[in-house]
Amino acid sequence: MVMAAPAAPSTLYPTARCNSSGNVVPFPANPFKRSATLLDRPFRQALRLAATVPQAVSGTDQQTNVLSANEEGDRIRRLQNGSDVRGVALEGEKGRSVDLTPQAVEAIAESFGEWVMESLTRESEQEKAKVRVSFGRDPRLSGPALSTAVLAGLSRAGCVVFDMGLATTPACFMSTVLPLFAYDASIMMTASHLPYTRNGLKFFTRRGGLNASEVEEICDRAARKHTTRRMGLGHSGSVPSLTRNNVDFMSAYAEHLRTIIKERINHPHHYDTPLEGFKVVVNAGNGSGGFFTWNVLDKLGADTFGSFHLEPDGMFPNHIPNPEDRTAMSLTRAAVLEQQADLGIVFDTDVDRSGVVDSTGTAINGDRQIALMAAIVLREHPGTTVVTDARTSVALTEFIAARGGHHCLYRVGYRNVIDKGIQLNRDGVETHLMMETTGHGALKENHFLDDGAYMVVKIIIEMVRMKLMGSSEGIGSLIKELKDPLESVELRMNVLTQPKHAKQKGAEVVETLKQYIEEGRLQGWHLDACGDCWVSDGCLVDSNDTPVDIDARMYRARVSDDVHGQHGWIQIRQSVHNPNIAINMQSSMVGGCQAITTTLRDEFLLASGLEEFVDISQVDTYARSGSLG
Repeated sequence: MVMAAPAAPSTLYPTARCNSSGNVVPFPANPFKRSATLLDRPFRQALRLAATVPQAVSGTDQQTNVLSANEEGDRIRRLQNGSDVRGVALEGEKGRSVDLTPQAVEAIAESFGEWVMESLTRESEQEKAKVRVSFGRDPRLSGPALSTAVLAGLSRAGCVVFDMGLATTPACFMSTVLPLFAYDASIMMTASHLPYTRNGLKFFTRRGGLNASEVEEICDRAARKHTTRRMGLGHSGSVPSLTRNNVDFMSAYAEHLRTIIKERINHPHHYDTPLEGFKVVVNAGNGSGGFFTWNVLDKLGADTFGSFHLEPDGMFPNHIPNPEDRTAMSLTRAAVLEQQADLGIVFDTDVDRSGVVDSTGTAINGDRQIALMAAIVLREHPGTTVVTDARTSVALTEFIAARGGHHCLYRVGYRNVIDKGIQLNRDGVETHLMMETTGHGALKENHFLDDGAYMVVKIIIEMVRMKLMGSSEGIGSLIKELKDPLESVELRMNVLTQPKHAKQKGAEVVETLKQYIEEGRLQGWHLDACGDCWVSDGCLVDSNDTPVDIDARMYRARVSDDVHGQHGWIQIRQSVHNPNIAINMQSSMVGGCQAITTTLRDEFLLASGLEEFVDISQVDTYARSGSLG
């Protein structure tokens, strides 16, 4: 049968199948076995169609096409979000159109493949014959169609692709280092906890996740490649011979985690089932984390009855898969109490973050989770430095110091925090834990990888160790001395401009605040700094010999007054993922955050005229009432 020419580029790729009710056909019962549906179709047809070069045009039409192509290239550049790529992949968001298209994804995947090949050639000073790249995804509805684009792009770059199917972000990296696999690079398709309409890409080589400047380089290359092809000026290349290799890496990754637990617990009575007698409840949020229940905990002897939301569902119908989400933590807390469990676990969509609930039903996330991990790590590595983002409390610093540790406050952004820890170790400062308040946590012992499952593994090992030592207390007892801040608030200001100008305008607002503080226009506000680890200017600029790139502007200031002295802090920062500015505050006095907000509104936002560029409605509401309700 002769196939009609596609009406638009978006028809070059298959879309997710829907039933008569508009619902996507569910995944198989065992989601980590390869589906024999959409992704097992032949790809050559899609590749041939993607290689089609538009016919040349002239005059006004040509000028229009040039402008359109350039704008599409700019859209690809704007898909970069720090060290990730993220965008809207499905219709359904008010005021947002689809920008993470199959064509954009293919260009980015091809550019990443080329970048990897060039990097390996530079390192070895000879061209590598076969570059092997693994690929995994979370259960989002847009995953199957965009996966075709990823596979096509990598194949066009000359890579051999190993399709892991439904996977986790940490597993993608581990596929580059575990024996028998050891791929050259990996891509994970996920948008973490963002709505089902979003999707994105994360990139890894054997040295870890790519940083923001590297992803910027790849997106710029993809934009130029896409623009050239749209204008009909570039060589699109012949259709490559596609070799797809389906691989069950998740089973190997689960075995890796089980081995770590068994070896480190070294149970004197039942080595292979060290979790016998422990009840653990898992809330996977309908993301990719269900494997941890049936392929790790169950096989180690744990009782996981009462675990819920384990089946992958790309609509995330029950709650946001996010350990910071109140609904997620509340449901897990209720399950722990109902089942009288020893531990509750909450994973985000792609399992690079986690949170836990102890046996008393206490939610352990944010500062509490950092404190718990710090207590465990400091017992193993006395005196180590702990790197966190600059949203953590003064109480956490005191908690770490009381246990002999050192606390380095650094820029918000999990990649920033991890890279800072890597840099400190390189400079001779022993740093074993790097963790964000969002739940992203990395350990030196685990390749500096932010792995929510590995963090839980550490907590489980400590839980069993305490029991074997005769303790009747749960893991929550390790942080009973941590004080919660009296007040803690986060506000957001949307940047009121076109998306392509949002980053520039956001930076302007943040830098103007810094100027106001330095000029003394905000009484009692002083830029915070941490000279012990070469960070200055409010946790923004590294002043050592190897400064890291700045992916978003942010500053933190100490706040004091004549009556109470220093009573709090405020941090203002550009969001890496959205066109808005986040404002975090904590205070040790009643009404302190409201007073800080009032000063911010009256003496900065209104006085500077910057309210023209940002929506200050949340700031105004909190300044007036002391609440957001």
